[in-house]
Amino acid sequence: MVQFKVLFAIVLALKIVGFQNHILAQTNQNRKQIIVIDPGHGGTDSGAVGINGIQEKDVVLKIAKQIVVLNNSVFMNQHEIYLTRNKDTLISLGDRTKLAKALQADIFISLHCNHSDNPNVRGLEVYASKKQGKYSRKSILLAYELQKELKENLGFESRGVKFGDFQVLRETTNLCPTVLLEMGFLSQMAEVIYLSNEKSQYSVSLVILQSTLIY
Repeated sequence: MVQFKVLFAIVLALKIVGFQNHILAQTNQNRKQIIVIDPGHGGTDSGAVGINGIQEKDVVLKIAKQIVVLNNSVFMNQHEIYLTRNKDTLISLGDRTKLAKALQADIFISLHCNHSDNPNVRGLEVYASKKQGKYSRKSILLAYELQKELKENLGFESRGVKFGDFQVLRETTNLCPTVLLEMGFLSQMAEVIYLSNEKSQYSVSLVILQSTLIY
């Protein structure tokens, strides 16, 4: 993974050139972009459990909360960002998509971590819905942007953009561009150590937010 200090260079560059202001001026003159971040699992559903004991539900919630903090502190609150859960509670998949619909979200990103019986499998995956919908093409473009930025800025291996029938994707495909991001394998030693680190979680959060601006 790229050293943490590289991310500060990205932040500085964004501020110097006014990148975020330029992009938003082009894409939305009337209101802020509404982004719904969905930290997967929660409560009694831990999701994947890492080889160091860390739980997927905790990793994704920390990254989701960090995205909110960065939107306020680095990007001067230029997005409206909502989380489908703010604490360790189990929210039904249907309620997650209902929230996105009620908010009339412009982007929906569901955060997850992967797991495999093979400890050597590694890399990130980004899913778009295999169900065709109004925003299928834009969802695919967002998926490619996320995998590109995470690979180039943080050194993640990419397992590519894929198509799945996940409920949160299926039920939002006609609402807005929507993707499900698998941020590495908790069963792989290097990746679970990286994702367990607070500085790494900051870096991932920053690149995810940066990707929505580029997109």
